[in-house]
Amino acid sequence: MQMYVGVTNDLVRRVWEHKNDIHKGFTCEYNLHKLVYFEVYKDELTAIEREKYLKKCYKKTKKKLITVQNPQWNDLYDVLTPLE
Repeated sequence: MQMYVGVTNDLVRRVWEHKNDIHKGFTCEYNLHKLVYFEVYKDELTAIEREKYLKKCYKKTKKKLITVQNPQWNDLYDVLTPLE
């Protein structure tokens, strides 16, 4: 199972880009189109530090972190973009 960890200043836009394969790269190559976990930070440096930390974590640690917050691993993109 592949996972992607990244940082952005516009989560809705970035997830949409991944879902639509706008940027050919890791998420496109491995067909990673579900947002199953996210964290929000007020400042950019803290967010980048957290991203670097998570990238170094084992998959088991990442899976546990996701499962605690999202046990069914539902796509959270719809939570960010509710139907009008």
